[in-house]
Amino acid sequence: MQKNKSSYQKIIAGVGSVLFLALFLGVVLGRSKNVPTPIVMQVQPTPPISLDTHTKCHSDGILPDPTCTPGSIDPQVTQANIHQTICLGGYTKTIRPPVSFTNTLKIQGITAYGYTDINPRDYEEDHLISLELGGASSDPKNLWPEPGASPNPKDTIENLCHKKVCNGEITLIQAQHEIATNWPTACQ
Repeated sequence: MQKNKSSYQKIIAGVGSVLFLALFLGVVLGRSKNVPTPIVMQVQPTPPISLDTHTKCHSDGILPDPTCTPGSIDPQVTQANIHQTICLGGYTKTIRPPVSFTNTLKIQGITAYGYTDINPRDYEEDHLISLELGGASSDPKNLWPEPGASPNPKDTIENLCHKKVCNGEITLIQAQHEIATNWPTACQ
Protein backbone atom coordinates (compact mmCIF):
# COMPACT_ATOMS: atom_id res chain seq x y z
CA MET A 1 0.00 0.00 0.00
CA GLN A 2 2.86 2.35 0.84
CA LYS A 3 4.36 1.66 -2.60
CA ASN A 4 1.04 2.55 -4.32
CA LYS A 5 0.74 5.80 -2.36
CA SER A 6 4.23 6.81 -3.41
CA SER A 7 3.44 6.05 -7.07
CA TYR A 8 0.30 8.20 -6.89
CA GLN A 9 2.25 11.07 -5.35
CA LYS A 10 4.83 10.86 -8.15
CA ILE A 11 2.09 10.86 -10.80
CA ILE A 12 0.34 13.85 -9.23
CA ALA A 13 3.64 15.73 -8.92
CA GLY A 14 4.45 14.94 -12.56
CA VAL A 15 1.06 16.10 -13.79
CA GLY A 16 1.36 19.26 -11.71
CA SER A 17 4.78 19.97 -13.20
CA VAL A 18 3.49 19.49 -16.74
CA LEU A 19 0.53 21.80 -16.09
CA PHE A 20 2.78 24.44 -14.57
CA LEU A 21 5.17 24.24 -17.52
CA ALA A 22 2.29 24.49 -20.01
CA LEU A 23 0.86 27.51 -18.20
CA PHE A 24 4.27 29.17 -17.98
CA LEU A 25 5.01 28.60 -21.67
CA GLY A 26 1.54 29.81 -22.63
CA VAL A 27 2.08 33.07 -20.75
CA VAL A 28 5.60 33.56 -22.11
CA LEU A 29 4.65 32.70 -25.69
CA GLY A 30 1.51 34.81 -25.49
CA ARG A 31 3.53 37.81 -24.34
CA SER A 32 6.20 37.28 -26.97
CA LYS A 33 3.52 37.63 -29.65
CA ASN A 34 2.35 40.93 -28.14
CA VAL A 35 -1.05 39.48 -27.41
CA PRO A 36 -2.79 41.90 -25.05
CA THR A 37 -4.02 40.52 -21.79
CA PRO A 38 -7.73 41.34 -21.67
CA ILE A 39 -9.11 43.24 -18.74
CA VAL A 40 -12.28 41.40 -17.86
CA MET A 41 -15.01 43.65 -16.54
CA GLN A 42 -18.34 42.44 -15.38
CA VAL A 43 -21.57 44.35 -15.69
CA GLN A 44 -22.23 45.70 -12.24
CA PRO A 45 -25.47 44.70 -10.54
CA THR A 46 -28.27 46.64 -12.10
CA PRO A 47 -28.69 49.89 -10.17
CA PRO A 48 -32.15 51.16 -9.44
CA ILE A 49 -33.47 53.03 -12.44
CA SER A 50 -33.38 56.66 -11.45
CA LEU A 51 -34.68 58.59 -14.43
CA ASP A 52 -37.19 61.13 -13.16
CA THR A 53 -40.19 60.66 -15.44
CA HIS A 54 -41.60 63.99 -14.26
CA THR A 55 -38.63 65.78 -15.78
CA LYS A 56 -39.34 67.26 -19.18
CA CYS A 57 -36.52 66.47 -21.53
CA HIS A 58 -36.25 67.76 -25.07
CA SER A 59 -34.67 66.32 -28.18
CA ASP A 60 -34.33 67.64 -31.68
CA GLY A 61 -34.58 64.05 -32.91
CA ILE A 62 -30.82 63.77 -33.25
CA LEU A 63 -29.27 65.04 -30.02
CA PRO A 64 -30.57 64.22 -26.56
CA ASP A 65 -31.25 66.86 -23.93
CA PRO A 66 -27.84 67.63 -22.35
CA THR A 67 -29.46 68.12 -18.95
CA CYS A 68 -31.31 64.79 -18.97
CA THR A 69 -28.70 62.83 -20.91
CA PRO A 70 -25.26 64.44 -20.46
CA GLY A 71 -23.44 61.14 -20.99
CA SER A 72 -21.19 59.36 -18.54
CA ILE A 73 -18.07 57.26 -18.80
CA ASP A 74 -16.83 54.04 -17.29
CA PRO A 75 -13.93 55.07 -15.02
CA GLN A 76 -12.34 51.63 -15.54
CA VAL A 77 -11.63 52.48 -19.19
CA THR A 78 -8.64 54.79 -19.56
CA GLN A 79 -6.28 55.88 -22.29
CA ALA A 80 -3.65 53.62 -20.71
CA ASN A 81 -5.75 50.45 -21.00
CA ILE A 82 -7.70 50.92 -24.25
CA HIS A 83 -5.90 47.96 -25.88
CA GLN A 84 -7.08 45.70 -23.04
CA THR A 85 -10.62 47.12 -23.06
CA ILE A 86 -12.39 48.96 -25.87
CA CYS A 87 -9.88 48.09 -28.62
CA LEU A 88 -10.10 44.38 -27.84
CA GLY A 89 -12.60 42.47 -30.01
CA GLY A 90 -15.75 41.42 -28.16
CA TYR A 91 -15.22 43.84 -25.27
CA THR A 92 -18.66 45.48 -25.42
CA LYS A 93 -20.40 42.11 -25.06
CA THR A 94 -18.79 41.75 -21.63
CA ILE A 95 -20.32 44.98 -20.28
CA ARG A 96 -23.60 45.47 -22.16
CA PRO A 97 -26.52 45.77 -19.72
CA PRO A 98 -29.40 43.31 -20.00
CA VAL A 99 -32.32 44.15 -22.28
CA SER A 100 -34.67 43.96 -19.31
CA PHE A 101 -32.82 46.95 -17.82
CA THR A 102 -32.62 49.02 -21.02
CA ASN A 103 -36.24 48.33 -22.02
CA THR A 104 -37.51 49.57 -18.65
CA LEU A 105 -35.34 52.67 -18.92
CA LYS A 106 -36.46 53.20 -22.53
CA ILE A 107 -40.13 53.34 -21.50
CA GLN A 108 -39.32 55.84 -18.74
CA GLY A 109 -37.25 57.90 -21.19
CA ILE A 110 -40.03 58.01 -23.78
CA THR A 111 -42.25 59.55 -21.10
CA ALA A 112 -39.56 61.96 -19.84
CA TYR A 113 -38.77 63.13 -23.39
CA GLY A 114 -42.47 63.64 -24.05
CA TYR A 115 -42.48 61.73 -27.33
CA THR A 116 -45.94 61.45 -28.89
CA ASP A 117 -45.02 58.07 -30.39
CA ILE A 118 -44.93 55.84 -27.33
CA ASN A 119 -44.17 52.56 -29.11
CA PRO A 120 -40.82 51.36 -27.65
CA ARG A 121 -40.02 49.53 -30.91
CA ASP A 122 -39.63 52.90 -32.62
CA TYR A 123 -36.62 53.79 -30.43
CA GLU A 124 -33.19 52.46 -29.64
CA GLU A 125 -32.14 52.83 -26.01
CA ASP A 126 -28.80 54.29 -26.99
CA HIS A 127 -25.63 54.96 -25.06
CA LEU A 128 -24.79 58.59 -25.77
CA ILE A 129 -21.12 57.78 -25.20
CA SER A 130 -21.00 54.36 -26.80
CA LEU A 131 -19.61 51.33 -25.02
CA GLU A 132 -16.91 51.10 -27.67
CA LEU A 133 -15.73 54.54 -26.49
CA GLY A 134 -15.79 53.70 -22.79
CA GLY A 135 -19.29 54.93 -22.06
CA ALA A 136 -20.94 53.87 -18.80
CA SER A 137 -22.99 50.79 -19.55
CA SER A 138 -25.90 51.18 -17.13
CA ASP A 139 -25.90 54.80 -15.97
CA PRO A 140 -29.25 56.39 -16.93
CA LYS A 141 -27.35 59.64 -17.63
CA ASN A 142 -25.70 57.86 -20.57
CA LEU A 143 -28.82 56.21 -21.99
CA TRP A 144 -31.70 57.79 -23.90
CA PRO A 145 -34.48 56.67 -26.24
CA GLU A 146 -33.03 57.62 -29.62
CA PRO A 147 -35.76 57.86 -32.28
CA GLY A 148 -35.44 55.42 -35.16
CA ALA A 149 -34.17 51.96 -35.79
CA SER A 150 -30.74 50.50 -35.28
CA PRO A 151 -28.31 50.61 -37.01
CA ASN A 152 -28.48 54.33 -37.58
CA PRO A 153 -26.17 57.20 -38.66
CA LYS A 154 -24.77 57.59 -35.11
CA ASP A 155 -23.40 54.04 -35.28
CA THR A 156 -21.18 55.02 -38.23
CA ILE A 157 -19.77 57.99 -36.28
CA GLU A 158 -19.17 55.78 -33.20
CA ASN A 159 -17.24 53.30 -35.35
CA LEU A 160 -15.14 56.11 -36.84
CA CYS A 161 -14.33 57.48 -33.37
CA HIS A 162 -13.49 53.99 -32.10
CA LYS A 163 -11.13 53.38 -35.01
CA LYS A 164 -9.39 56.73 -34.50
CA VAL A 165 -8.98 56.16 -30.75
CA CYS A 166 -7.58 52.65 -31.23
CA ASN A 167 -5.22 53.88 -33.98
CA GLY A 168 -3.95 56.71 -31.77
CA GLU A 169 -5.29 59.46 -34.04
CA ILE A 170 -7.33 61.05 -31.23
CA THR A 171 -7.46 60.55 -27.49
CA LEU A 172 -10.18 58.66 -25.70
CA ILE A 173 -11.21 61.76 -23.76
CA GLN A 174 -11.45 63.82 -26.95
CA ALA A 175 -13.68 61.21 -28.63
CA GLN A 176 -15.89 60.92 -25.53
CA HIS A 177 -16.32 64.69 -25.32
CA GLU A 178 -17.10 65.08 -29.03
CA ILE A 179 -19.62 62.23 -29.15
CA ALA A 180 -21.38 63.51 -26.00
CA THR A 181 -21.67 67.12 -27.12
CA ASN A 182 -22.41 66.84 -30.85
CA TRP A 183 -22.12 63.34 -32.24
CA PRO A 184 -22.92 64.29 -35.89
CA THR A 185 -19.61 66.19 -36.11
CA ALA A 186 -17.54 63.98 -33.78
CA CYS A 187 -14.10 62.69 -34.76
CA GLN A 188 -14.13 64.33 -38.18
